[in-house]
Amino acid sequence: MSIPTCLPPDPDTRRPSFRMPARACDAHCHVFGPGHVFPYAPTRKYTPPDAPRERLQTLHDILGVQRAVIVQASCHGSDNAAMLDAIAHSKGAWRGVCNASADFSGADFEHLHAGGVRGVRFNFVKHLGGAPDLAVMRRIVERVQPLGWHLVIHVDAEQLVEFESVFASFAIPKIIDHMGRVPTSGGIHQKPFQILLEFMRREDFWVKVCGSERISQGGPPFHDAVPFAMALIDVAPDRILWGTDWPHPNIKKFMPNDGDLVDLVPLFARTATLQQKLLVDNPQRLYQFKD
Repeated sequence: MSIPTCLPPDPDTRRPSFRMPARACDAHCHVFGPGHVFPYAPTRKYTPPDAPRERLQTLHDILGVQRAVIVQASCHGSDNAAMLDAIAHSKGAWRGVCNASADFSGADFEHLHAGGVRGVRFNFVKHLGGAPDLAVMRRIVERVQPLGWHLVIHVDAEQLVEFESVFASFAIPKIIDHMGRVPTSGGIHQKPFQILLEFMRREDFWVKVCGSERISQGGPPFHDAVPFAMALIDVAPDRILWGTDWPHPNIKKFMPNDGDLVDLVPLFARTATLQQKLLVDNPQRLYQFKD
């Protein structure tokens, strides 16, 4: 079976109307390759376009972003080299979330921590292979907990229902990616979103109000995602993160312009105080950036 190739991101990033506050953080973005330097995993479910650190920096310069969290994506498997290289060149402005496998040693995790990694991610999304081995996941979480890391969970909406008790059982801070990928067509009262809101009433859950292009049914400028982000922010304004998800791997319907995604921020967070929490204070507290 051939490996599908992802669409490239919009190359003409529009400068957003919304002006980011100082030290604003894109808390969910990726670097891919370049493949001749950082090869993609032979077991990958997709091949992304090369999206090296230099292009991410150019994007952030246009958007007014000064900090970032690089999330290791599954196309590189558990080889975190591209992410670590990007962080090393950021002069302290970038942090990371890794992928890990069962054979990682304590020294491996210490190396990642020294390189700026502060979390480990697990995919439950079906098109990326579905739920991981939960026993392995628990062992890895136990290994990283002493480092003060958090757990990042990438799910489809229905898995919020299926694995509700599993996710709640981890004794470590947990971050749900992309608003749980809950489709806007079902409204905010649908069961998966209500479970997500219930998670956010607990002090050990965070959520990223990114992925509007993934949950939208209406397309650009993705305003149908606004009530979902607002509801999450209303419940837990101190445990919300925002990100672009650049370069938007596996988007098949609505490839966003990242300027449009930035201009959703003042619709999600209607006051300067909430915008400061979302873009600066919350990621600073979680990732402990150094000025």
